[in-house]
Amino acid sequence: MTVAIRSAIPFRTWPIVAAGMLVAIAVGAALVGRLAGIGTVAVPVSPPVQAVELVFSDHRDGSIRVADAADSRLVLTVPSGEGGFMRGVMRGLARDRKMRGLGPDLPFRLERRENGMLILLDPATGREIALGSFGPTNLEAFSQLLPTKDGST
Repeated sequence: MTVAIRSAIPFRTWPIVAAGMLVAIAVGAALVGRLAGIGTVAVPVSPPVQAVELVFSDHRDGSIRVADAADSRLVLTVPSGEGGFMRGVMRGLARDRKMRGLGPDLPFRLERRENGMLILLDPATGREIALGSFGPTNLEAFSQLLPTKDGST
């Protein structure tokens, strides 16, 4: 005995084919856009106009001391409980170095670019942080580390 089971709802294949074609077209358009650079935003690389190499060190009293790598001159001392943004950025960069088995002895490079951007670079790992992305107050925390026109910081 053969039993025929028939669905009460007729199955149509065209919606599935149409959905598949829509997905394929979307993926194809994204691929073409990515490879051709259509619809992407690129910030042109701007040369540095001012730079300083800095060494950051933690101390037992909870302070952070920032020294110029060229002459070991103290640039700034951030007291314990202050400078949360600077502490967070430097903690993240230090963690990245530690995960790669690198020590804290190499200096970081702080650059002001021709387009006005302030960039913190870690030459040991190749990481770059655009500090202006975090707002003017946080930008000021690092811009005070750059020497002024008279040579002081």
